[in-house]
Amino acid sequence: MRVLGIESSCDETAAAVYDGSRGLLSSVVASQDAIHGVYGGVVPELASREHLKSVVPVVEKALSDASAGRDAIDGIAVTAGPGLIGSLLVGLCFAKSLAFAWGKPLFGADHLESHVHAVFLENDVPFPYIALLVSGGHTSLFRIEAWGRMGFLGGTLDDAAGEAFDKAGKMMGLGYPGGVAIDRLARAGDASRFHFPRAWLSRDSADFSFSGLKTALRTFLASPSGAAARVEDVAASFQEAVVEVLVGKALSAAKRERVPRLVYTGGVSANSRLREMASQRGAAAGIGTFLPSKAMCTDNAAMVALLGERRMSAGMFSGPDLNAYAASRFTR
Repeated sequence: MRVLGIESSCDETAAAVYDGSRGLLSSVVASQDAIHGVYGGVVPELASREHLKSVVPVVEKALSDASAGRDAIDGIAVTAGPGLIGSLLVGLCFAKSLAFAWGKPLFGADHLESHVHAVFLENDVPFPYIALLVSGGHTSLFRIEAWGRMGFLGGTLDDAAGEAFDKAGKMMGLGYPGGVAIDRLARAGDASRFHFPRAWLSRDSADFSFSGLKTALRTFLASPSGAAARVEDVAASFQEAVVEVLVGKALSAAKRERVPRLVYTGGVSANSRLREMASQRGAAAGIGTFLPSKAMCTDNAAMVALLGERRMSAGMFSGPDLNAYAASRFTR
């Protein structure tokens, strides 16, 4: 099938066209970073309004880039959740209306399921594999058995890693998105200069916690040592504390599940230090490490179109009662 994918779960409006035979034909993303930057984080109402402005031109460009019109599209896939409910509803209502007007089948994609399969846009990964999904809203470990079969192994008990990065960036006066700024500054810093706590929780735990790390950073920044510290060193040291836990727990999960393949995905997996450490430690442990390109790590519609193509080709469709949902469906 040739599928049009639409993604609007948070603050990126995205559309893409994926062909089951030819692969990805187009991918367009409209970012809202400049709008939310002045507030230090995503403002849900503003995000929804920007989706309303962007969804039509973004979809039109994706179709144009793919040289595809109504007759060339076999189905429409759209993110139904989880995410910001207002943002989701913009993309979902548009996709449902377009599917009705064009007479095309519809599939409601799960945002997390789309992310953990995004690697297939660029790599052919054998099943099963362990996936670490790490982003601004999610930090979770899954065991992926096949298309449509994924089991939840563990997740964050408080803040997601991406949220911790962004809040740390705000504390350090780096603006939004803080994670990108920390990654950039850390390249010129000494990661061993300061030691921040690592929350391992327990030896066999697949769960994460980053709230204590944020508190430790705030306390440090308020101290005389923190006030005198080079921001590059603080960024590198904080980043190391986050990345070491992410990679360490992902590798432990792969070993515990006896699965020699590990996929990193989500916006934080675009972090340069995480990619470096994941590759090095995965190779040392004999575990195959797969990292999508940075453009496919962050929120995009290519992964939605891919998932929609696979699921609709297998006979799975959504009806007119498809609705948005804010919370993850993957829990213990």
